[in-house]
Amino acid sequence: MPTTYNKVAGQSIERLAALSDGIFGVAMTLLVLEIHLPSTGAVHSEHDLWRGLVALGPQLLAYGMSLVALGIFWVGQQAQLDHLARSDRHLTWIQIGFLFAVTLMPFSTKLLSEFPSYRTALLAYWGNLALLGGVLYGSWGYSTRTGLLKPGTPEQTVTAICNRIVVAQGLYAFGALLCVFSTAWSIAFIALVQVNYAVAPRFRSRR
Repeated sequence: MPTTYNKVAGQSIERLAALSDGIFGVAMTLLVLEIHLPSTGAVHSEHDLWRGLVALGPQLLAYGMSLVALGIFWVGQQAQLDHLARSDRHLTWIQIGFLFAVTLMPFSTKLLSEFPSYRTALLAYWGNLALLGGVLYGSWGYSTRTGLLKPGTPEQTVTAICNRIVVAQGLYAFGALLCVFSTAWSIAFIALVQVNYAVAPRFRSRR
């Protein structure tokens, strides 16, 4: 029986990881390129320069949040790829969908930094995070259902990866809901969630 193209395409985990590393690197770099220095025409003294740097606060906050967020999702993706014996064409395209969400981060970050007091900007940023988490969750679910995991992968590992995504997305969603009261509360809560997952990697759901 002849082998079809779909059965042999996209099986390399190493190539998929290499593509992901490159796109994450570019997205992280684009984040900082969106931070613009104060206009030289508006700076005539030390006071003017300090005032201009303070005005960059929203941009720097959004940059820090997104850099940490991308780091968290990169670690999450690598945790999945490390437990796969192989990939297939469908998983590769799911992962490309995940990378599409990664490339949107500079845009949603810029939107939030320019309009931090607007709910639309906050919800667009949260939507980017939700898309990242949703596709990553779908990727793991597909991998477990289709037998792509390495033999002997503990069930506790499968559950831990699922729970981590669900809990994180639940916290992000709660943070987004806070914009009903104040977008500042939403931004602060989402930032705290990201810091927690960055500095406390052992946090996990006990359910």
